[in-house]
Formats: sequence, C-alpha cells, structure tokens
Amino acid sequence: MATEKPHYGYIANTVTATGTVQPVDTVAVGTQVSGTISKVYVDFNSQVKKGQLLAELDKTILSAQVQQIIGNLEQAQSQVVYQQSNFNRQSQLYKAGAISKADYETAQNSVRVAGANLMSVRSQLQAAQKNLSLANIYSPINGTVLSRNVSEGQTVASSFSTPTLFSIAKVLTQMQVRAAVDEADIGNVKKDQRVTFTVDAFPDDTFSGTLQEIRLQPSVSANVVTYTTIINTSNNEFKLKPGMTANITIYTREENNALLISTRATKFRPDSALMKKYKIVDERRKTKGQQTASAPGMNENRNDRGNKAYPSARDSTGIKRASVWVLNGKTLTRHFIRTGLEDGTQVQVLSGLTPTDEIADGVQQASVKGNQNNSQRSPFMPPRRSGQSGNRPSGGGQAGGNRPPQ
Repeated sequence: MATEKPHYGYIANTVTATGTVQPVDTVAVGTQVSGTISKVYVDFNSQVKKGQLLAELDKTILSAQVQQIIGNLEQAQSQVVYQQSNFNRQSQLYKAGAISKADYETAQNSVRVAGANLMSVRSQLQAAQKNLSLANIYSPINGTVLSRNVSEGQTVASSFSTPTLFSIAKVLTQMQVRAAVDEADIGNVKKDQRVTFTVDAFPDDTFSGTLQEIRLQPSVSANVVTYTTIINTSNNEFKLKPGMTANITIYTREENNALLISTRATKFRPDSALMKKYKIVDERRKTKGQQTASAPGMNENRNDRGNKAYPSARDSTGIKRASVWVLNGKTLTRHFIRTGLEDGTQVQVLSGLTPTDEIADGVQQASVKGNQNNSQRSPFMPPRRSGQSGNRPSGGGQAGGNRPPQ
C-alpha cells in the first residue's frame, strides 16, 4: 500500500498565454512639410534626448517663400501709410466742404482694406516661418531610435499623409508585454495579479511583472476569441528587446502555506483485493448505521455521483469536496474533505485532514520474477522454439518456452 502524509506548501492556480514584448510608448516622428532630406543626424539604436535635432530638410525653397512674403509685408505696410495719409487729407477737405461724402468714404474704405491686407500678409509670414522651422526634425521624447526610414537625399511628401521618418521608443528600462488571453480564462484574470514569463532568447531566466490592464476589445482569429492583456515589467538589464515572444503565466490565486495532498489520493479507491488485507470502513455508511462496505459497495464508491451524502463535487455552500482513504494500522477509513486550489498534481485541503494522517494514494505493484533473459528481451520479438532455448516448458504444452510478458 502506497501512502503519503499531508504537508504544508505552496500552490497556485495559473493561466498561460503568449504575447509580445513591446516598449511602454513608441512615437512615430514625421514631417509636416515636403522637401528633400539634406541631413540625418541619428541612426538605428541611437539614444536621443527630447528636443535633439534628428534630421533637416532642404530649406532653399522654404527660405525663398519667407523672403517673398517679407517683401509683400513691406509693400502692405507702405500701402497702409499711404492710405492713412490720403484719408487724413480727404477728411480735412470733407470738413471744409470741398469734397463730397462719397469721396470721403472711399478714402476711409481704402485705409481699412490696406490694414486688413497687412494683417493677411503678416499671417502668411508666420505660416512660412513655421514651415521653415518644421524643416528641422526634433525628437519629441527621450528614448531610443527603433527605426530610420529616410536617408540623405530622399524626397518626402506630406500632401496626403504625414510620412514617418523615425520610430522612437521611450527609455527601454520599462517594457510591456501584450498577451492574448483566451476567453475561457479571462474571467479569472484581474488587475495587479502577479505574472511571470520567459523568452526564447533566455530560456533559463524567468522575468516577473504585474498585470496592468485588460482591454475590452476582443480579437477573433479562426473562431478563437482572445483579449489583449497588458503586463508591465522592468528591463534594467536590457535583456528584453522589442518584438520578443513571451510565454506567460498569470497567477490568478496563490496560497503560500496550504495543507496539500496529491491528486492521486483523491482518485484512489480500494478494490476487492485490498479487502483481504485491510478492513474497509466508509464514514458515510458508518454514520447511517450500515455495515462495513462489501465488494459491491466498493464498486458504488468508484462513482461519487452515486454518493447520496455528497451528490456533487460541491456542497450547498459552494465548497468543493472530495474523499480520501486514511490508513490506520490495518483499517482503511474513507474521509470526506473540503478542498480548495488544485494545480493538476496537488490539492489544497481546507478541512478534514491533519498533517499526521496517513493517506492511501495507490497500490504497490509486486515485481514479476522471471528469467533474466526475458527482462532484457524486447516484447516485440517472437518467442524462441524449445530447441533453440535452454529453458524448456515444464508441462507438455506448447514448445515456446519464453513468451513476451503479458
């Protein structure tokens, strides 16, 4: 009889998933003006600071536009001065009765038009100067250049959409893992749960993180629904790189000091052969005043659905139940216990057992004595004839003395 004793240890329920390592934030740097790239000052993996000059566009045409508008501005200013002086003269003549009111209003309107034209040209100058300043491409954040999509001499056009010149990631000491969690597991996943994961580049290293967010937008692929889950992790050693595939374990429930038994113990049922060596006692039958379980009763105990005391795996309060067999000398007694977490190999015991109990979890198989050659012989080889073997059959049956073990 193989037995074990309950022991205290760690157990957890987990959810597994796969995901991709990504920077916390990535910024695509583009240009709002069209032109030819004249200078590029950074390359792949360059460390940049906020406000650092990354590249320059050819400023010849943009500078010419600024100079042209400056000339228009001077002309508009001169026109304002002239129209104002003309209006002053017309106003004096109108007061003296030398001109009509229509001439006076015409002079007044000319002053207003000149002033409006001056404001328009000033706005054009501001736009042209802004376009000239946009010819210098600066970094908007501190980070690392992940990609460079332009080279010196390349023409970029921003007529329909802003072209991406550089992709910059924030400081890579903090990373995110975007995991795809199946819809069957997402119900147990919550914010701030502990997460561990590995990457193929470092199979012996286990990285830790914290679950930050569960995005509600589902993703459907081949009729499989998954939810994007964001996991924060530190990358102080810079081992994690953007795009790495992560094998993720999310710990949904954990117990550090739980009373544990093996799953084998909850599945063990004594058979009729053990009744010859041990006295079998069923607590449920004993409480009802029935006699010790017989062989037919053992067949009934194989199926917990037939158990009237505990008709299902949970009781009325929702607590999971199981049964184990406690060995005390030559007596096997069936005990019903309340269970908690399960991880496939171990079960948490909430009540019903103590660490001193001896639990039956299997039957030791007796070793089969036989010819040494038989133990080393492949079971797929045909048996030898009696004339070819030194071992002859003891009876007058078939001549094949050595057969593969059944």
